Amino acid sequence: MHFSPANNSMGMQMDTDNGGNLQVGKLTEVFFKIKAQRETLKQEFDAEDSVLERKQSKIKAVLLDHLKSTGQKSGKTDAGTFYRTVKQKYWTSDWESMHEFILENKVPEFLDKRLNQKNVREYLEENPDKLPKGLNSDSEYVLTIRKSK
Repeated sequence: MHFSPANNSMGMQMDTDNGGNLQVGKLTEVFFKIKAQRETLKQEFDAEDSVLERKQSKIKAVLLDHLKSTGQKSGKTDAGTFYRTVKQKYWTSDWESMHEFILENKVPEFLDKRLNQKNVREYLEENPDKLPKGLNSDSEYVLTIRKSK
């Protein structure tokens, strides 16, 4: 299948054959070369970033211990200020009871405001005549490229 360079929505200069047709095989090959380069860069970044994160975590632990042992809530240096706060986390180990509690106490704000895409899609496929009020939908073409074996 050949595409005209005029169909290029990205404004990129693309290789064409003598007939002016896009060389989709070459573009696919270049795509995978770029993908491999990005994966290499990401692996290198992640490895280096992981080392830096561990160093920062150790420093945070030392500073937190300093605040605890001195009874301070914060510290100030020429380089900056550090302070401790309490971070509270909540979760449930019983979703059925939590769901019942939320409904009984009318506290939907306990949940994040987002829809489970898979569940909504499946519901709408099974119930095309039951659209919830306020439900929005957006569709777009996406391209999947798989490497030849």
